[in-house]
Amino acid sequence: MTLEWQQAAAVADEIVQGWRRPGAPGGAIMLFDARQVHSTHCAGLADLAQQTPFTLDSVVRYASLTKHLFAALVTGPGRRYLSPDDRLADHLPQLRGASGQVTVGQALDMSSGLPDLRETLSLIGLSVYNATTDADLLAFLAAESGLNYPPGSEVSYTNTGYRLVEEALKAKGVRFDALLQQYICQPLDISLSAPESWFDVVPGLVPGYWFDGSRWQLASAGLHLSASGSVAGSLRHLTRWLQALLSDLGPGAGVLQRLSAPRLLADGRVSGYGLGLATTQLGTQTLFGHGGSHAGYKSYFLLHPERRVGVALVANREDVATSESALRVMAALLNRALPQKGHPLAPGLYTGEQAAEWLEINGDTATWLGASETLWRGDAHGDARSLSSTLPLRLRQEGADIVGEIGHAAPRRFTPAQPDSASLQAMQGRWFLPQWRSELEIAGEKLIMGIGPAAMVASLQSLSGNRVLATAQDGPWQKRFMLERDGNRLRLLLNRSRVVQFTR
Repeated sequence: MTLEWQQAAAVADEIVQGWRRPGAPGGAIMLFDARQVHSTHCAGLADLAQQTPFTLDSVVRYASLTKHLFAALVTGPGRRYLSPDDRLADHLPQLRGASGQVTVGQALDMSSGLPDLRETLSLIGLSVYNATTDADLLAFLAAESGLNYPPGSEVSYTNTGYRLVEEALKAKGVRFDALLQQYICQPLDISLSAPESWFDVVPGLVPGYWFDGSRWQLASAGLHLSASGSVAGSLRHLTRWLQALLSDLGPGAGVLQRLSAPRLLADGRVSGYGLGLATTQLGTQTLFGHGGSHAGYKSYFLLHPERRVGVALVANREDVATSESALRVMAALLNRALPQKGHPLAPGLYTGEQAAEWLEINGDTATWLGASETLWRGDAHGDARSLSSTLPLRLRQEGADIVGEIGHAAPRRFTPAQPDSASLQAMQGRWFLPQWRSELEIAGEKLIMGIGPAAMVASLQSLSGNRVLATAQDGPWQKRFMLERDGNRLRLLLNRSRVVQFTR
């Protein structure tokens, strides 16, 4: 198989062409093998106020791309402190509920069922901008010990496991940033940092931006950063680390093998997500990588260990389709065709036949419990599937219904939503979550949560059977979550958090 470097470079240049508009933020793409860089592509601005160009040395927040760095350290030098088979409660005894029984391995492989902390906080009224500390968040997680699903029964993306494993190391006096410096940065002579707050000073860090429909806005976030997404660095230094992984030498020796080793669900199936590393199939070719998304920052990398080649992308703008962009470049490099976008599914809103779930088919996108993935045409049976290992979808039409598998869980069936005014009418009034002093009010077709002018306002849409869909804006992101009423209880559900419950 011949590597088509020029063809891949042309695709990368086409992608960054969209970032070359005057006065807009940008990013960079790099194509490389284990020994050398083959092409670099930069465009846009690193700082809109200073009008400085984005370069390979522009420092950005890697966001969730951090996960593979943390997993590499936990499974390497961190093994002297904890084992993947340890329960979280073995190291964090304050986790007395179901969350404490999750193993370290499950916390890192997305099968834990741990509710995502950021999403849970949003459902009790905290915006993306509210500042929090690590100690307060650990106490919150210890008190909210319920799980989205039994560990090992499903795969669903969550940042909480990485936060808790980091807290387990902290309890032993071990800091993530110290491990990062000693075992990765110093041996490779690169500069990466793992700040614990958005407000910490990071040398060279460029601002992140999001487009509000009319102009670019500075992005920020208040949530205390964790090993789920704290690392910042440049594309140049990220690539040096990825080359170490491909060469299997120095600090990269054995890392890809450890992180990509198959992880099994409770029923014995392989999940497709390792330890901080996601698997992507491109025809017969197996790729490994990960992406990241913070407010105003995007990142992604894909590696082909067998051919020892890779592509990496970083950007300081919210609107970059990172996974698809990286896959397009890698497909061009390997001279492989991408699968065809699309599906035979009927568009519209659907509700779960039994569970408190909803599904929307809109264009080439499927949205399940607020999480969206592009659909690609599957096999001759008319299946539609995602290419994601953190939200694997395989769906097909059966009459008016849609059936299939989501997150490797038991088969699900969705029926077309049947809106009824009674569902929304029965939810009218005030609802409370006394433990966290949270209150929401449903008035007409609006949900209001929060204090004074900072309150979040969501529009409401009946789905059927005591289920209502809420749509709100949380900083740069639109948030869509389900309300399910059961008598005097009201559950708020997102894909990543399904444990929040209000009462009359």
